[in-house]
Amino acid sequence: MRSISRHWKLLLPLGVLVVLASVVVSTSFAASKAKVVKIAIMTDCKGAFGFANELDIGGAQAALANYANGKVKDPKKPSAGMTGIKVGTTSVQIVGYGCGDDTVPTAVKETRRLMEQLGADVMVGPLSGDEAVYVARYAKAHPKKTFIIGTAGSQDPTLQIAPKNLFRYHADGAQWNAGIGELAYKKLGWRKAAIMMDDYSFGWTSGAGIIADFCAVGGKITKRVFPPLNTTDYSSYVQQLGGPSAVDGTFWVVGGTGTSAALTAYEQAYGALDPTKHIGNLFFAFLGADKVVAPKMVGSYVGGSGTGPGLKSPQAKRYEAVMKRWYPGLPAADLFVYNYYNAAWALVQGLTVSKGATGAALQAAMPKTLRSGYQVSNGGKVKLDSRRQAIGDQFQLQLVKNADGSVGPQVVAYVPGVDQTFGGLFKPTSPPPGRAQPACKKLKTPWQGKVKVVKNGVITSSVIK
Repeated sequence: MRSISRHWKLLLPLGVLVVLASVVVSTSFAASKAKVVKIAIMTDCKGAFGFANELDIGGAQAALANYANGKVKDPKKPSAGMTGIKVGTTSVQIVGYGCGDDTVPTAVKETRRLMEQLGADVMVGPLSGDEAVYVARYAKAHPKKTFIIGTAGSQDPTLQIAPKNLFRYHADGAQWNAGIGELAYKKLGWRKAAIMMDDYSFGWTSGAGIIADFCAVGGKITKRVFPPLNTTDYSSYVQQLGGPSAVDGTFWVVGGTGTSAALTAYEQAYGALDPTKHIGNLFFAFLGADKVVAPKMVGSYVGGSGTGPGLKSPQAKRYEAVMKRWYPGLPAADLFVYNYYNAAWALVQGLTVSKGATGAALQAAMPKTLRSGYQVSNGGKVKLDSRRQAIGDQFQLQLVKNADGSVGPQVVAYVPGVDQTFGGLFKPTSPPPGRAQPACKKLKTPWQGKVKVVKNGVITSSVIK
């Protein structure tokens, strides 16, 4: 009995050492297998918006560099990627960049590649409207994945479809145009107008905001014309508008490479363009249109996109300084840069709260408000509604000649806190914007008669008259 006791006394220290060694090894193994959050950035690198690829990636990666320790590989080429992204103790890896072309078939292929083949937990994107409609439906079927819309502005994803795992921290295309119809009615004296809009979900949504705002103050839309996206010859479509003698002015919702081609066709049909007779949505002022379209349209009003080029607020200057630090060649006020930045910045905040957990935990942790560079009201924070859609300030623009001779957009009007229902006009049960939706109706919007004048980058107390 004494020998057995002595035997166990000899073995006990050895057993403890074995257990301790086992714990150390298993802990080390677990650390080496710590979860890496995989994210994908879905953009368009082809098609009408292919030129926005670097803008999208740069906006998102600037936020990851500034708030999540990411190391930019090439400040002149965002698509070169980045390394070292970390939120708290959680490593984050960009597993791939989607290459869309503004069509649904390519969006289907790229979304599945990123989320299924490459195993992304989160997708930032997409860029374009029809793509976002598809992604919203995909999100509904994949509830453990999280989706943050990059800059797509179609209404359907967050109003009619609205899956719980999809977020949008910028306004949709209708919200962006709050106040532009009132400018046409009051400043230019328009009463009757025609509108040409790209025949897809973003074109319809952007056009819906213009139609709703113009008709709300008493204007009439006499003609709606719908060229397909990626049209190159607009001559037959400008003929359908009826020309300058038929209306007081024309609204243009033709984007990407089509903006200049459509206006050129109009000029060929009816003569030199009169800036007081034409108002464009955001595509008059961004995406290279500032160099091609703007010189012909000095003085023309332009629908906004939630950004405030030239806005003199401390918050705007701080955001612009962040962009300049990481990607100095990118225009901070460009909608693609700004919206992808906000999407990635929101993701960092969500991962911080969830401590790196994805799925339902991340979705519950995504911020309900986001401090945003060009937001002024609500303490400078964009607020999400119950469908995870941004309620945000909108800025309407005018093309002006700068001191260096170039032409670019300047903020001239401010509308605070525009929600996706457009003051109750659009509802989750409403059909999404389309060729006949919305109807032209006179009604009262929350901002009607309250649109503030912005002068030299400063929001004044005066209202548009």
